[in-house]
Amino acid sequence: MSIPKEPRQIMINLMYLVLTALLALNVSNEILNAFRTLSTSIDDSNKAIDARTAELYRAIKESEKEPGQAEKVRPFRERADEVVKKSDEMWKYLEEWKKKVIIAGGGYSKEEPNMPDKPDNIDATTTLLVEQKGGTELQKKITEMRQFFLSQLPKDSAMLSPVMPIKVVAAIKNHDHNPTGDWNIGNFEHMPSIAAMAMFSKFQNDVRSSEAMVIKRLAELSHARDLKYDTVAAVAVPKTTYAIQGETIEATILLAAFNKGNQPTIAISQGGGEKKPAKNGVIEWSTKATGTGLQTVKGTITLETPEQGKLTRPWSFDYMVGSTGASLQLDKMNVFYIGVKNPVTVSAAGYSLEDVFLKMPPGGTATENTAAGRGHYDIDVTAVNPAFVVDIMAHPKEKGGADVKIASMSARVLKIPNPTAVILGKDGGYMSASQFRVAIAPQALLKDFVFDAKFQVIEFSMSILPKGKDYVTGMTCKNPNGARFADNKDMVNWQNQAKPGDRVFIEDIYAIGPDRIRRKLNSINLTLN
Repeated sequence: MSIPKEPRQIMINLMYLVLTALLALNVSNEILNAFRTLSTSIDDSNKAIDARTAELYRAIKESEKEPGQAEKVRPFRERADEVVKKSDEMWKYLEEWKKKVIIAGGGYSKEEPNMPDKPDNIDATTTLLVEQKGGTELQKKITEMRQFFLSQLPKDSAMLSPVMPIKVVAAIKNHDHNPTGDWNIGNFEHMPSIAAMAMFSKFQNDVRSSEAMVIKRLAELSHARDLKYDTVAAVAVPKTTYAIQGETIEATILLAAFNKGNQPTIAISQGGGEKKPAKNGVIEWSTKATGTGLQTVKGTITLETPEQGKLTRPWSFDYMVGSTGASLQLDKMNVFYIGVKNPVTVSAAGYSLEDVFLKMPPGGTATENTAAGRGHYDIDVTAVNPAFVVDIMAHPKEKGGADVKIASMSARVLKIPNPTAVILGKDGGYMSASQFRVAIAPQALLKDFVFDAKFQVIEFSMSILPKGKDYVTGMTCKNPNGARFADNKDMVNWQNQAKPGDRVFIEDIYAIGPDRIRRKLNSINLTLN
């Protein structure tokens, strides 16, 4: 190309070259902005995936805490723990690569703190990931992460493998640029730092998406085990618990949380080991009442499951057979307790329950429990009585309206047993000093009692023998609404100073329960460690 001699033509050509360069620069900026937008978009997507995964992970952990679920859910929760841990470690590893590339390429932008100051720098990625073989380590990490995810679901690995996002995609061979198909060269050589940000965000997205697939499947499997009766219980529900000889006793026997697609079978002790199949998961059974007194029917219920084979569970129920007369059945035991409602069920053969009532001796009242139905009463008692006699009465209209005594029943009236005084569940022995320092107050726990009776500590004293110091006594708390360490400043001060080797004595502990009787409880002697 010849150089024009006229100054005007030279000026026009120079302006054209400048314009061409500016146009090329604008295209480059548009590409860089596209990578910046892509990187930010992927990061936002990762946050959304994290939120969904966290919700599933939390559901698995909460399911483990439910009654009877721990043994079933624990293996899935433990695998989920490891998946979340490994995924977080891989995400942080990729995040460190972003920092390395940005710092090697000139540092962070002041205007955009999370972005490189020189987004078009191509030397950092080439040096770190190609020349120094950082890409080889990255490739190995991605492969190991994929293998780990699939190993957590061995039965589903064939199904998940084709769709699992995290994987190493082979580089395309290029005779001029990459004749051997080197993965490091194909992915990172001469790559602008902003493009590397997008690439690492993409790898993070692959990790989070794969993690979400595994956690979701673990959650499904844990619930699937529930549906397949990992824990089952047989239930027998009699339609009546009292009958006269010759009357029919009926019961419904079923498997709790039954799956209609799998019908159980029951075996019954009466009738020579009779076996009956279920219909829609329910077995209807009946027999004629024979003999007198308490009768027990028991048997087993069996379910065939695809994963656990044959599951067999026992069941039983009791019913009473009587002659003409009446009976009163204690729903708890042959004892009435002061301060709580003692439920009883009354039946009277030959009389309508609408005509039957209870006549109580002094110190007792009977209130009909209408929510439970006819024949159900709550007994309230106020004083200890070893021979508390309840009369079962009737007021039959057809017999002239005169009250009739059908039968009597004796029971004992007792105080609710004393609760046990504890601090953080301990009634003595060793406790860490850190635990004692956060304790709020002694508690009064009633263990293994048939009623749900709550007690409250209203008074106690504390003495402490600090290690290497003099014995400190005379600290007392009284509060009718619940005594606490915070009610006595000296107690709080010594509690806050507690250290290993100190001995603590909680004595003169008084509590009241639903019977409003003031009770002195056991002392608590603790050695702090």
